[in-house]
Amino acid sequence: MAIAAAQQIDANSRTINSNEAMLSESTWTFAAATTGAVAAHTVFTVTGNVLVSVFGVCDTTLDSGGAPTIEMGVTGNTAALIAQSVGKSLADGEVWVDATMTRVGVGAIPSMQVLNDGNDIILTIASATVTAGVIDFYCLWRPLSSDGNITVTTPA
Repeated sequence: MAIAAAQQIDANSRTINSNEAMLSESTWTFAAATTGAVAAHTVFTVTGNVLVSVFGVCDTTLDSGGAPTIEMGVTGNTAALIAQSVGKSLADGEVWVDATMTRVGVGAIPSMQVLNDGNDIILTIASATVTAGVIDFYCLWRPLSSDGNITVTTPA
């Protein structure tokens, strides 16, 4: 029996054989006037249709003069990838995968999500500025459409 489908290959002509085949990393150092400001910040730029799983590893405890909330998602669904959390509660050594901030040194990989039409992955900071801290954001992904791609957006 013949299967009328083709295998996807990457830029090195290797078969993409996993939903987590690609890895992109974006390190965010939070500063009040820029990366920690109350706003939606693009972390990963998406082209086409992709399958993604996103999580964060805290390298330096987040700080704020208030109680900032943080969430990861897309425009119109800002907590679709990681549920809203109190940013000041994220401490060095914790893995951010959901609203619970108690995953010291370990966290399950969140489920895969489909992003369509180049919906960029955004970090939304609300209610108060994040004044300090560092998170490494990881995106495990694979393309679905022929133009599917994810690139790291330089934190600004």
